[in-house]
Amino acid sequence: MEQLPKREAVPTELTWDLTTIFATDAEWEQAAAAVTAQGAEAAKLEGTLGDSAEALAAGIAQILDVVRALEKVYVYASMSSDQDTANAHYQGFNARAEAMVAKIEAQIAFMEPEILAIPEHTLTAWLATPALAPYRHYIDGITAGRAHVLPSAQEALLAAAGDALGASRAAFNVLNNSDLSFDSVQDDDGKTRQLSNGLYGQLIRSTKRPVREAAFKTLFKAYGEFKNTFATTLAGETKRHNFLATAHHYPDARAAAMAGNHIPEAVFDTLIEQVNTHLPLLHRYVALRKELLGLDDLHMYDMYTPLTGDAPLSYTYEQAKDMAKKALAPLGADYLSHVAEIFDNRYIDVCENLGKRSGAYSGGSYDTAPYELLNWQDSLDALYTLVHETGHSVHSWYTRHNQPYVYGDYPIFVAEIASTSNENLLTDYLLKTQTDPKVRAYILNFYLDGFKGTVFRQTQFAEFEHWIHVQDATGTPLTAAAMSDFYGDLNARYYGPAVARDPEIALEWARIPHFYMNYYVYQYSTGFAAASTLAARISAGEPGAVDKYLGFLKSGSSQYAIDTMKAAGVDMAQSAYLEDAFKVFEDRLDEFEKLIRA
Repeated sequence: MEQLPKREAVPTELTWDLTTIFATDAEWEQAAAAVTAQGAEAAKLEGTLGDSAEALAAGIAQILDVVRALEKVYVYASMSSDQDTANAHYQGFNARAEAMVAKIEAQIAFMEPEILAIPEHTLTAWLATPALAPYRHYIDGITAGRAHVLPSAQEALLAAAGDALGASRAAFNVLNNSDLSFDSVQDDDGKTRQLSNGLYGQLIRSTKRPVREAAFKTLFKAYGEFKNTFATTLAGETKRHNFLATAHHYPDARAAAMAGNHIPEAVFDTLIEQVNTHLPLLHRYVALRKELLGLDDLHMYDMYTPLTGDAPLSYTYEQAKDMAKKALAPLGADYLSHVAEIFDNRYIDVCENLGKRSGAYSGGSYDTAPYELLNWQDSLDALYTLVHETGHSVHSWYTRHNQPYVYGDYPIFVAEIASTSNENLLTDYLLKTQTDPKVRAYILNFYLDGFKGTVFRQTQFAEFEHWIHVQDATGTPLTAAAMSDFYGDLNARYYGPAVARDPEIALEWARIPHFYMNYYVYQYSTGFAAASTLAARISAGEPGAVDKYLGFLKSGSSQYAIDTMKAAGVDMAQSAYLEDAFKVFEDRLDEFEKLIRA
């Protein structure tokens, strides 16, 4: 039986180089001690920020320096742990880093209340001084939430409880990534392999129905065995979100989460409304899938296999890097130079190994390289994942090199736009360069599946996430049975009458890590739709489109996300961008139907 390799067996060139953060663990220990001392010094500033404009500017600068150093310490610990979550040494580093975060957040929790305690007319006058000029937008962001910041002692108490309140999420991560064990399955070649989340992503796309059915049932068998534990961890995290929202005087957790990025709640409501309005498009695509696969009963494990048979396109990691550069060429030479930097300097951890965190992400901090974690499997899907995470990483590079630390990160709301713009550019490139009808049909199928998974599926997740928060807020217990019943009904509504009701899919909520991220998932959907608009303009060579796009990547958090996107040419307060995205989906569905039937 083929087993996942242990971490030490992975070729060095396919691992990320964390020595660029800290050369040794001893260096990390020194930095951890230093940031602990910095936090203690910053705590002494309490009571001084309102003394003068200069005192406020100096205090903000000192506190941000602590946070900046803390982020670097945390990133090294968490990424070291992610590469092998069973490694006790780095588990310890990660636990210590999380404890440091909680402690230092408590020590500096006085900052926002003290800023808000400054009389409004005084603060307005101070903001006109040169000392506070670099922090005007930053302070505006704090004062915009004036009604939701508690007195200093209360904020400090909540911050100190951060480590304890995060226990449910921590328990989920260990259970899902390390302790959960799957049975063995057979792959397409008949080899017996131990199932993992990474391998499941490959097998569920198999053209051999018994393979994908076995993978599906084997995966959810394991989650079913721990469904009550997963229900407890998700309920605990949901309670945390609701508690913190109530403590900060928000009407609910959604309002609190969206206010954090200054996003109107109407953006969420408009997304749900537009997606539900366009569910007939998804039902049409699902019915077509059933027809083309020639199945009497279409199951959820049939939703990802290509309708055109075995993939005519597959890429090794080296081939994928070359394709990514070609697809991203419309963004210009400067953009490509940063792609090459990421590809050529061990910024990417490529292979799946035993104990490695599942999935993929782009990480790092202001003072580190823009790292990427992958769990590579040769496929077209893996190529898309590479360009997606590289979109995040180049976004981070531009932001960190064009903004001071105070604005050196970007709001979550726009994070997925950069990554999915890359995906859309890749689709456009493939459709422009591939003339074989079978290949084009496969690409269109892949795009339609991607849209289904990003816009429709993530909005389905958003509906479920909102439901669990509302249920908890009204005192309804979040049991495994209750969540499974609701999720099963929701899944049936989204995919329509052509799909059989598999009991396993009702447990899907148990394996979604983004449900622990407090109203994050809706942004995948809004981001994909906005990216569709931006990528179409870039691919068409619209004058100024690339410059506007690079301006968006460089802007960081120097303005509110809604305004950043307006400057890039997309007004996300309106539904037009969603309607445009559904029109592209419909047009490509039309083309796919014609090709596949021809």
